[in-house]
Amino acid sequence: MTEAEQRVRDSFSGQRVMATIGASLARVLPGEVDIALPYRGDLTQQHGFLHAGIVATIADSACGYAAFSLMPAGVGVLSIEYKINLLAPARGERFVARGRVVRAGRTVTVCQADVYAEIEGKEQLIATQLASIMTIRDRPEVVG
Repeated sequence: MTEAEQRVRDSFSGQRVMATIGASLARVLPGEVDIALPYRGDLTQQHGFLHAGIVATIADSACGYAAFSLMPAGVGVLSIEYKINLLAPARGERFVARGRVVRAGRTVTVCQADVYAEIEGKEQLIATQLASIMTIRDRPEVVG
């Protein structure tokens, strides 16, 4: 495991919202992070679809950690903006948000995440997100 992957995994393990919703890191590569989430009825909206806020949450973290995987040690990562398009109802047995760096900058990194629903072994694209992620330097209380 690379040092960058270890930093991503350590930071992710401290993100309590991911534990609360049952999300996990499925894949970590330089500039690429996949977050998986099994279907849970308690995370749905009134029609039984995974709530849009939960879809956005895993997409946001996938983008943030994809960016973080390319950042130097000792810095923090924060989302500063994102736009999500919900393309289909979020129904399936499992959901995967695939975050990828589009352009890494010194201060702001642009990322994209596609979120897929797995239904009977097949994937369906249900959302796509574009995000701006900031590198936080010289703030010891915001590392990771």
